[in-house]
Amino acid sequence: MRISSPPPPPPHPSPELWAILWIVFQFSAMGCIQSIKCKPKSFRDSVIVLELNTSIDPNPTSIDETSSVVLRYRTPHFRAQARLLVPPMAAKETWTIGWIQACNHMEFYNTYVDKGMSSWELPDLRDGKIQAISDSDGVNYPWYGNTTETCTVVGPTKKDSKFTVSMNDNFYPSVTWGVPVSDSNVPLLSSIQRDQSFTTWLVAINQATSETVVLRTIRWRMQLHIQVDPEKPLGQRAVLKEPVAQEQPQILGKNEPIPPNAMVKPNANDAQVLMWRPKKGDPVVVIPSKY
Repeated sequence: MRISSPPPPPPHPSPELWAILWIVFQFSAMGCIQSIKCKPKSFRDSVIVLELNTSIDPNPTSIDETSSVVLRYRTPHFRAQARLLVPPMAAKETWTIGWIQACNHMEFYNTYVDKGMSSWELPDLRDGKIQAISDSDGVNYPWYGNTTETCTVVGPTKKDSKFTVSMNDNFYPSVTWGVPVSDSNVPLLSSIQRDQSFTTWLVAINQATSETVVLRTIRWRMQLHIQVDPEKPLGQRAVLKEPVAQEQPQILGKNEPIPPNAMVKPNANDAQVLMWRPKKGDPVVVIPSKY
């Protein structure tokens, strides 16, 4: 009976082979087959909008006739609030997250019986030279404001950052009872009509690079019609007409880019002019723009 000798043992892997196998194991475990080091998510990809609420208050516009010089009215408030989460940031960078708003359309006419009308106008927007104009507070461009409206995250951070940013907007103007280009205060105001549209963006901006990330886009509109009988006694002249309740804001399914003019000076308050447009004769600038 012939007894065969056992086969020789397999050769031991070389140190170089062990090193290669160890590296492959490490890459597989980390899910990083194609790179030696996992690239962390960018801020753009990691910031999360946990909740977004927006509305226009249901109360109607209130009218104040206590002054013998001007009629005042106060519209309901547009409101927007977002809760956000920013995961730990590895990079040494600073981001500001908040609200940017622009006016896309403005009609604001005050009619004085058969004499003519005054109108607040944004000339470049009216003439189609720009798509929108900044509605910043005029100090913290491009932000709508700098209290509840923004929050700043400074990296690197080791924990999740959770915070809320909120804003509100409404109109509270004064309209003269008398013709604005006349020295007389005889009440002739007969109608106020206003129709304005806005786009409001929830945005993150890198303070060093100005990289801008649009997180959400909201559109809203405010319409107003007040009928006035100037012959009635003070306190009984004005009546709010339809629409009494405003359309609710719309959160867009697809974000819209921010037009360049929405990010820079001038804002709407500084760019607007008050015109007097008589039934007969040429228009007159009553209050010029501040810009």
